[in-house]
Amino acid sequence: MNDGGEDSSSQDADRGSGSGSDGSASGGLAGAVTRRRLTIAGTGLVVLGLVVALREIDIRTVGAEMANADPLLLGAAVVVYALSWPLRGRRYGDVLAAMGQRGGMVLPTLAVFVSQTANLAIPARAGDAVRAYVMNDRRGVPYTTGFASLAVERVFDLATIAALAGVATVWLTLGGAGPLEIVAEAGGARTALVAAAAVSTATVGVGFVVVTSARANHGLGGRLRARVAGRPRLESALEAALRFAGDVQVVARQPKAVATIGAGSLLIWALDVLTAVLVLAALGSGLGVATLLAVGTLAVSVGNLAKVLPLSQGGVGLYEAAFTALVVGLTPLGASTALAAAIVDHALKNGVTLVGGAGSVASLGISLSDAADSSQDATRETDTFLGEPKR
Repeated sequence: MNDGGEDSSSQDADRGSGSGSDGSASGGLAGAVTRRRLTIAGTGLVVLGLVVALREIDIRTVGAEMANADPLLLGAAVVVYALSWPLRGRRYGDVLAAMGQRGGMVLPTLAVFVSQTANLAIPARAGDAVRAYVMNDRRGVPYTTGFASLAVERVFDLATIAALAGVATVWLTLGGAGPLEIVAEAGGARTALVAAAAVSTATVGVGFVVVTSARANHGLGGRLRARVAGRPRLESALEAALRFAGDVQVVARQPKAVATIGAGSLLIWALDVLTAVLVLAALGSGLGVATLLAVGTLAVSVGNLAKVLPLSQGGVGLYEAAFTALVVGLTPLGASTALAAAIVDHALKNGVTLVGGAGSVASLGISLSDAADSSQDATRETDTFLGEPKR
């Protein structure tokens, strides 16, 4: 790396062309290409694992199951899932309002649609940065606040999914199957169940720490500032981190906001579960309503918790594997029907997301690729500390 000031300016000018220093080029490669390659490789491995795990299933039977699905029930599933999107926008607006930003529903809904579409289309969940870009560009929401609002939303999502999984487990337990029996009967879904339990426990722990620290006056920020005083780079990173933490904690200090966002999250995920239940019913599962609701809730919850890590593009493969294993383990349904339901459910939801995302992109007049490139700006504004959030 050269020491002259000329190199610094040429780096900025030639950032995209690769004519900057070796350090800059390798940093850009590590920050962008490597993440994409890891996601693509993860997708390939997950799909390969799914193919191996389901090698005993007759694919033609799965196709026949999907072809014979009740179109009216599938149409109802599409409507139900579509109804959840304005609620997602409303909840995101509530999160922003709790952070002192302008809330509302229309723009937040469009931003959520665009970000989720980007997560499906662009590797490594670049949609998070896209949403922060949209809100910064249209509302002037600082990037740190934009990423903090996403963190709050994710915690509520995970907590709600974990709560629904717990309710479904209790429901099945009251029906005669204890928690250990449920794990034993789930067979191939044991790993997903254990992972779901770990994610749920971690979410509860994070929520407890955030709420506790929000109500405590420990002066940690002042002590950290004193430690990095005189080191501009560290000072900038610390300030970004403290702004992020402060934005998250400001929500935890407002019980009314927590209740509102929590209620919105519960309704959103209830509609998500109802969508899967309608898909199972459309495929002629023959299950009783109570069993259908309980198993559908547990399958959707564990399937979504299995997608927490960005191991595959859009969670493809992870969701289907967990969903199928749970339905097969807990009901008399065959693997072909369960896999058909998982594929249709996931494809239906992704299809609604893509259609809504395309309309939102057109409405906002932005380019997904250009918005994704803006993550570099987000990284610079947050001093690389918060530029690449996970989920």
